[in-house]
Amino acid sequence: MDGTVPSAPLDKTKVLDVKPLRSLRPVLPSSPQAPPFVCAPPFGPFPPGFSPFYPFSTPEFTPDNNQNNNTQTPPTSFATPIRSFRSPDVNFVDGSNGDLGSSDGFLDGKKRRTSSYKQKRPKNAQDSDFSVGISSFERDDGNRQVVNNVLMRFDALRRRISQIEDAKETSTGLIRRADLKASNILMSKGVRTNMRKRLGVVPGVEIGDIFFFRMEMCLIGLHSQSMAGIDYMITRSDLDEEPVAVSIISSGGYDDDAEDSDILIYSGQGGNANRKGEQAADQKLERGNLALERSLRRASEVRVIRGMKDAINQSSKVYVYDGLYTVQESWTEKGKSGCNIFKYKLVRIPGQPGAFALWKLIQRWKDGMSGRVGLILPDLSSGAEAIPIALINDVDDEKGPAYFTYLTTVKYSKSFRLTQPSFGCNCYSACGPGNPNCSCVQKNGGDFPYTANGVLVSRKPLIYECGPSCPCNRDCKNRVSQTGLKVRLDVFKTKDRGWGLRSLDPIRAGTFICEYAGEVVDKFKARQDGEGSNEDYVFDTTRTYDSFKWNYEPGLIEDDDPSDTTEEYDLPYPLVISAKNVGNVARFMNHSCSPNVFWQPIIFENNNESFVHVAFFAMRHVPPMTELTYDYGISKSDGGNYEPHRKKKCLCGTLKCRGYFG
Repeated sequence: MDGTVPSAPLDKTKVLDVKPLRSLRPVLPSSPQAPPFVCAPPFGPFPPGFSPFYPFSTPEFTPDNNQNNNTQTPPTSFATPIRSFRSPDVNFVDGSNGDLGSSDGFLDGKKRRTSSYKQKRPKNAQDSDFSVGISSFERDDGNRQVVNNVLMRFDALRRRISQIEDAKETSTGLIRRADLKASNILMSKGVRTNMRKRLGVVPGVEIGDIFFFRMEMCLIGLHSQSMAGIDYMITRSDLDEEPVAVSIISSGGYDDDAEDSDILIYSGQGGNANRKGEQAADQKLERGNLALERSLRRASEVRVIRGMKDAINQSSKVYVYDGLYTVQESWTEKGKSGCNIFKYKLVRIPGQPGAFALWKLIQRWKDGMSGRVGLILPDLSSGAEAIPIALINDVDDEKGPAYFTYLTTVKYSKSFRLTQPSFGCNCYSACGPGNPNCSCVQKNGGDFPYTANGVLVSRKPLIYECGPSCPCNRDCKNRVSQTGLKVRLDVFKTKDRGWGLRSLDPIRAGTFICEYAGEVVDKFKARQDGEGSNEDYVFDTTRTYDSFKWNYEPGLIEDDDPSDTTEEYDLPYPLVISAKNVGNVARFMNHSCSPNVFWQPIIFENNNESFVHVAFFAMRHVPPMTELTYDYGISKSDGGNYEPHRKKKCLCGTLKCRGYFG
């Protein structure tokens, strides 16, 4: 026997009547004298016949007889039903983030998978040492200065992260996104502006501004969606709430096109029309599509950003803010996939400065489809530069600047022999970032001074490039300033400052523009010859220049050395270059107290001789047809005092104009 008790036979003919759980009610013990109903706090006191129930019941205890009977009873605590508790509030922008109660931009109420990735806190990052420099008010509503500040800080950090990643040996094939890393760091620190969503104009953002990363537009509040082409907000009324579009990005992904530059035919989002390996489907009237439909009904303004291929880097895009549009029509049609897609016709509001229309005009100039007004010479360099430089005057009848000989680099009349013998690198193909055996890399502090696409990472006291003595080829990434022009430039006549320099191409911050070419002269001799009296054609490294911050901020990146961010120049000898008789396009760059270009000393060696060159780089993103300017500085006398008699009136017209230069 197994010792088990035999169970009674079951009567399967009987059906157990089980009531729904919601119809049951608790039965609590009560005495015959208990009232029919009582409402007591969970912690008592309780009327006769009632006792607390779990979880409010506590073990019985014997009171201390020595306790003072006059001790006051603590105030009664009233428990709140669990259903009345609310989750912690989510920080929204202006009450919404383009959705109904969530920040994912979806209106259907479905849960989406969210990333569990958390930003790793840099070991050396000290919050107490980091200055955000942006007030809470400026985070909600910015201005031009704050917008420029955020963009420059973002790009400086992005360049540094790109530099670090370029030096790593990777074979995983993962796509590096330095822009996402930089934006995550800055957002966590509060370095952003215009967080409050709005219709219409964004404070501090001007029509024609350009961007090379979507995260830039997120940080300044122009377009808060990092991937979606339609950004929207929720408008609430007493009776209803609905989405309204605030901005769209047209990047050609859905065959957006129109002959008129002031008209945009925009395709809706969704349907997997452009996703490889996914089945195409009809687009639905939800989220951004619904927001554009509501904008049509309300006749509200929509910001339009146009995306185009970068003329310098064909694998990337550049975005231009084209101003405010209104939605005029909407319809559905069959797309290339055979599925229905939404179409919206947006028309640009009249009276705004030109932006995208100017880009299309420039492209016609490049293609030779349209003649240029005021064209004097198609190539001022007469073939000396790989890219022709047009000479334009549509202001007056002047036929061109005074004659000079075009020279692409600086010309030394005497050699500057090194005090200690030094030789170039021993790289026989091309120098690579992170190579400990490359002597040129080691001279730059172990870091490659440029990113993989040739953008300068940081200002340095002196940058060492590979020179003619180095066996590496001409395609070496450490020869950026020696490979000629990369952007198409114009020498043009200004209205009140003589001849100036501008670019037909958009220029990314850190891009090499040109070298200051001319003859290296003795400063005292230049004054005797009268060359020093014309500030337009003399570059003097001994002048005093306003300091400015361009490099990344130390402490934001793990294991980064703050001492590497110094921006004070350290030349081995003073350098004065005269471009009066010989020079290049740099001689036409005008002065500005708020410049968009800065100079950087660069040195490379040849046969144990060192030669310092002055290279110009873009301080920030520069839109096409914008004049290029740099700070001329202030001259000092031989005794170290400023020379007021040599000052010239400044006509830059910027808010920070000091009134003079030279």
